[in-house]
Amino acid sequence: MATTLKKFALRTFSRVFPEGTRNSLHRRLCKPLAEQFCGKVTDEFLEVLLRGMEASFCLLKGYRENIEGFSGTYVFRTDDGRVGCSAVFSDGSMDVDPKPRAPYEVRVSFKDAPALWRFLLAENQDILDSILANDVDVDGNLNYIYKFGFLARDLQHRLGVA
Repeated sequence: MATTLKKFALRTFSRVFPEGTRNSLHRRLCKPLAEQFCGKVTDEFLEVLLRGMEASFCLLKGYRENIEGFSGTYVFRTDDGRVGCSAVFSDGSMDVDPKPRAPYEVRVSFKDAPALWRFLLAENQDILDSILANDVDVDGNLNYIYKFGFLARDLQHRLGVA
């Protein structure tokens, strides 16, 4: 419920206030994510990334355009199954589910937060290298991974930390 209200408030804010004000709020809301990008990646990286993306889709029209007409479910989890969550895209929006969800278009299992960071945000994203290094296991459509990696890197650039 709180997430729905927050997203409604952010979408309303994005329609009412000028771009400079929206960008300022965006940077404030995504400060924990920018710190993850600039510093040591922690176990909270995935949650912080997904929450930052969720807020960005609400506030930034140009970023939201990347998911218009796109739908799909991503499941992210650690190899041991301790950590898991889902990102669900539909109707130009993204929702984060703190639990792995089925069915999904793609499931990514990773050994630790730095492995996921290298996998999603590498300058020359090479999924095969990550898979061969046993850092990441992918089940499903790899095209979805490339899209998600693009969204994550785009957000990194928008935050000015790339």
